[in-house]
Amino acid sequence: MRTHRVTTLAGSAVGAVVVALDGTVLTVAQPTLQRDLHASLTQVQWTSTGYLIPVASLLVFAGRLGDRHGHRRMFALGMLGFGAASAGIAVAPDIGWVIGLRALQGTFGALLQPATLGMLRAAYPPERLGMPIALRTSAIALAAAAGPLIGGALVAPFGWRAVFFLNVAPALVMGVLVGCARVPEQQPASRSPLDLLGAALLAAALMCLVYALAAGADSGRPAMSAPALLGSAAAGLMFLRHERRATGPLLPTDVLGRPGVGSALALLVAASAAMLGAMFVSSYVLQDELGLDPLHTALHALPGPVAMVLAAPAAAVLMRRCGPRRTAGTAAALLSAGVLLLSRLSQALPALWAGMGFLLVGAGFGTVMVTATAVVVREASVTSAGVAGGLQQTALNIGPTVGVAAAGTLMTCTNAAPGPTLAALACVSLLGVPTALRLPGRSETPAGAGEGSPAAG
Repeated sequence: MRTHRVTTLAGSAVGAVVVALDGTVLTVAQPTLQRDLHASLTQVQWTSTGYLIPVASLLVFAGRLGDRHGHRRMFALGMLGFGAASAGIAVAPDIGWVIGLRALQGTFGALLQPATLGMLRAAYPPERLGMPIALRTSAIALAAAAGPLIGGALVAPFGWRAVFFLNVAPALVMGVLVGCARVPEQQPASRSPLDLLGAALLAAALMCLVYALAAGADSGRPAMSAPALLGSAAAGLMFLRHERRATGPLLPTDVLGRPGVGSALALLVAASAAMLGAMFVSSYVLQDELGLDPLHTALHALPGPVAMVLAAPAAAVLMRRCGPRRTAGTAAALLSAGVLLLSRLSQALPALWAGMGFLLVGAGFGTVMVTATAVVVREASVTSAGVAGGLQQTALNIGPTVGVAAAGTLMTCTNAAPGPTLAALACVSLLGVPTALRLPGRSETPAGAGEGSPAAG
């Protein structure tokens, strides 16, 4: 059992790191990619948007597939496909191939991401999930910190294609190792038909939402965003109506019906929106207003991911001692304070403000991410762990998109004034404090404890 859990934790961490590293190194490589492939700015933006749309729209359905057919199987398929798509992008002849393969990579990423949490829920009892999730979060933070530095080191001598070769070997190796592991997985006692209509409606709602937000953030063309937002609302309403009537709904009541799950998801959206929006605005201030190059900008921001690495395991300990409610509420307040400090970047002592601000942002967000994720995943039964993981990953994909779109809009409305924009983002994070009050307290037993859980040890 111990070897099984170590392998599961390693696979979960590596899978999360591969996805996180892919996104961070791409940001560094995009200017070189644009020059080499003679692409327009809009086409380069679609190398990110084309990936994000299938990921966000398919995560929950992919989680349901994992619940039915095994999370290890979905993990292996996702990792192998992700690695193969990365290799294809690295040899792509033109920007059209890059965009198409990025969309394919996003599809495999959607299979992979819920499985990284579903495997942990199946391997660990609910009361012991905190530390595995914390270690996974620390690994993601390390990837976020190392991504820009690795990307810069690879792009300068080898070109943009090198950053896509970076993930090929670890993805293929870990996909094979986890796929070949002979570990029995619990399957549902009865298999109701897949809710394909519900999956299609939810995918349409999320696809339209992500497209609308990405269009507003990237191109600033509200005329493109409004119809997509209307389409998202219409599809979302049809999805809710369908789910109330479906005999085997895509979102079972043992996930969303559990206490605190909805609040934890809302907290993840608010915290990730504030954090990524603040990072977007701060990078603009450090480079365009204070004249730093990309490397020194990354170094100024380094206290953030370092604090996130350290805060994640500390959050697991605090959650056991103080409960999710107090831990997450305090962390949301710290995140808000960090964003407010970053609003002073354009004034005196920018390095000091940057270091302190990024430190609080990283510590606050890392703690929120561990606590809210633990609530979402441990409250679900083993047979619905994939859907729970899909919802958590969806929140963490929608939140940053909302944050960057809101930051871009506010910067436009305030004539690129970072102070008011960051103050507004701090208020968004502060909304997480009352939301956290709806999470379970220290004395409340995790729902689902022992429900389909493997024996400890």
